[in-house]
Amino acid sequence: MNGVSDVRRPVSLIAGVLVVSLLSTVLAACSPLGLVNGAASFYPADVRRDIRYGDNPKQALDLYLPRQQRLTPGQSTPVVVFFYGGSWNSGDKSMYGFIGRRMAAAGFITVVANYRLYPDVVYPDFLSDSAKAVRKVHELMASAEFADWRPAQKLFLMGHSAGAYNISMLALDQRWLAAEGLDRDALLQGWIGLAGPYDLYPITIEEVKPVFHHPHYPAHSNPIEFASESVIPALIVAPEDDETIRTEIHSYALAERFREQGADYQLVTLPKTGHVTLIGSFSPLLLFTPSAMEPVEAFIRARAPLSPSL
Repeated sequence: MNGVSDVRRPVSLIAGVLVVSLLSTVLAACSPLGLVNGAASFYPADVRRDIRYGDNPKQALDLYLPRQQRLTPGQSTPVVVFFYGGSWNSGDKSMYGFIGRRMAAAGFITVVANYRLYPDVVYPDFLSDSAKAVRKVHELMASAEFADWRPAQKLFLMGHSAGAYNISMLALDQRWLAAEGLDRDALLQGWIGLAGPYDLYPITIEEVKPVFHHPHYPAHSNPIEFASESVIPALIVAPEDDETIRTEIHSYALAERFREQGADYQLVTLPKTGHVTLIGSFSPLLLFTPSAMEPVEAFIRARAPLSPSL
């Protein structure tokens, strides 16, 4: 009996410590995103914060690096640059650490980037910021500082909602990256749009109207206009029930254009998700919701076959 008790006691103690640690992390969070990010802290990552790509405080990014990466000769680590949503008038990279950590834990170097927002800027300034952030990532990955991770030379772009608009424009309209001296076709491995708005006009959401100069919409500012020029592989992930934007005129319509053009794309509809829970499904807290991480990881690995797995 004493032998059994002696074994159980340290096991129970360890379990108790783990539970207390988890509860402390969760209880320290005071908002839904705080809860999500608190839970995600258990995904291992080395984090480099507030790397500037411009003079404005919003022109900064956070970098999440995989730990214990096992690279064999010839392997490289995929690099993913993520832009959040928020109607181009709200959001901050600090709110999306759970994306960076989840992706890094899967073995991907992941960037979560800020960009300037309305009312400080309007279209097209946030696209220019997005392109500048991508250029900064390209420079960082070519530097000796990150050589141990062997970053892949080509990048994946990923975005949710407004962020999906930003990255779709960078991937479909080569003007934005070219303005930063980057060759889109040589730089991008693929793009991943999560619940994105791809056919904006006419804009019906009041808070978004001034961002795009309603009713005088800028020319060549609609992603679906560029579907015929698609050369970068795309993964379009749509929620089953989007309460914010109409999936059929955005994700499904863009996918249909891609199909007509014979473009390289995948369309995934994620069951039991809405506009917000789609991005929330990257968190371990949404245990009973299908995770967008599954199609995202499969898409990246299929196009980065030399990437390691942890």
